Amino acid sequence: QVQLVESGGGLVQPGGSLRLSCAASGNTFNINTMAWYRQAPGKERELVARIYSYGGTLYGDSVKGRFTISRDSAKNTYLQMNSLSPEDTAIYFCAYGSLADYWGQGTQVTVSS
Repeated sequence: QVQLVESGGGLVQPGGSLRLSCAASGNTFNINTMAWYRQAPGKERELVARIYSYGGTLYGDSVKGRFTISRDSAKNTYLQMNSLSPEDTAIYFCAYGSLADYWGQGTQVTVSS
């Protein structure tokens, strides 16, 4: 089992930045794929960014060039979000595993003036 806890969400003005963190615990002895997803009201959950065990990354089209995913260990991953717009408002979830086997509870990001 793996437990995930997200943090760093909040209210930010358009054009601002936020950094989300995800801390994993439990069976995290090996580096595994971790990812960030988001779900806006009335919309389906979508992939924001993924970082693979070898370090490669993948981004959703809507965040390319603005968001950066990183990790500092097998347990922690981060999402640096720049140039935020109201369209980025959503609950952001951290996922662990090549098939997103485990999920956190999510952290709310609201972009509004």
